[in-house]
Amino acid sequence: MLEQMGAAAKAASYKLALLSSREKNRVLEKIAEYLEAQSHEILLANEQDLLEARRNGLSEAMLDRLALNPARLKSIADDVRQVCSLADPVGQVIDGGLLDSGLRIERRRVPLGVIGVIYEARPNVTVDVASLCLKTGNAAILRGGKETWRTNAATVKVIQQALEECGLPAGAVQAIESPDRALVNEMLRMDKYIDMLIPRGGAGLHKLCREQSTIPVITGGIGVCHIVVDETAEIEPALKIIVNAKTQRPSTCNTVETLLVHQAIADRFLPALSQQMAQSGVTLHADTHALTQLKDGPAKVEEVKAEQYDDEFLSLDLNVKVVADLDDAIAHIRAHGTQHSDAILTRTLSNANRFVNEVDSSAVYVNASTRFTDGGQFGLGAEVAVSTQKLHARGPMGLEALTTYKWVGFGDDTIRA
Repeated sequence: MLEQMGAAAKAASYKLALLSSREKNRVLEKIAEYLEAQSHEILLANEQDLLEARRNGLSEAMLDRLALNPARLKSIADDVRQVCSLADPVGQVIDGGLLDSGLRIERRRVPLGVIGVIYEARPNVTVDVASLCLKTGNAAILRGGKETWRTNAATVKVIQQALEECGLPAGAVQAIESPDRALVNEMLRMDKYIDMLIPRGGAGLHKLCREQSTIPVITGGIGVCHIVVDETAEIEPALKIIVNAKTQRPSTCNTVETLLVHQAIADRFLPALSQQMAQSGVTLHADTHALTQLKDGPAKVEEVKAEQYDDEFLSLDLNVKVVADLDDAIAHIRAHGTQHSDAILTRTLSNANRFVNEVDSSAVYVNASTRFTDGGQFGLGAEVAVSTQKLHARGPMGLEALTTYKWVGFGDDTIRA
């Protein structure tokens, strides 16, 4: 089965690579139109997935990731339309010039070919990946989690209808619907057909892909994100940012998981934090120093376990640790962070500059919520993933991250001396 899918995707990628921006946008507009016109079928499939997921005891965080409703589906369709408005990177000349030999060279952006994506309970990823791949002339093979197979199948059916109506092969976007995990291992070795693999899931999936894949892998999406509150931070605006970073949508990878509070401000800041977290329904996991300031406050608090500093809670839980200084905070982030998104709340330019220069994450923020690490928020349109590694792509992966380049040389009967 996968051999046939791979061959179909590779054949489709050759056709997609030749499309003009206008032709690609026409397909995307049709997909957005069909997602709304056939929303009933997609939402019905999603309800069935949710019902089974609840029976299987899926966590609230995962259920939130899985759930679709009319508003979310409309937002997904609007994201596709947003991709239409983005500049097409394919064909862009990055650089070049005339050489002494008389050869004129260009470095030109081209599609990668076939993108494979393995992901869990996030049906929006199906459309995000498909739209970005199509805009950049790439085919896609998608393997969603077993929790979302009905939703993914219904969504891909709509996408394939739009493709065929525009005269393009359905093989341009395909989904592996079977929940058989053996197919994942088989997919990891499809280097004959798949040019880049992106896992979007937990640490176990990333480890499996890094160790077993014969295809280049882009890893990311695991977010143990931190916010540092330094000694000059203003309490009220700091609390506003922390509430947003923790509660705006707790199940996302750019949600803050650990708060690092400078000891000089702890006795004033932590009681105010307890008041605010109680109102927001957040449970605090505090180190010994922070616990003394929080235990008499209204927020639910318990002593933090060492392993929780490495946890991606994806829920209304927040670690709180008191640090001696900025060096201590940066050392903690280096030890426990996942190089995703980290922020400092400060009124000191020198501390802001140190944080930006010394914290090696794909996105760092000064006096802002970590929730902005997102393709749409960065102006990239929908994203295919958030890369936390350093080669090829880093941070939210938009259109350019789905291209490579080729060197093109133009001569006038030119030969090498």
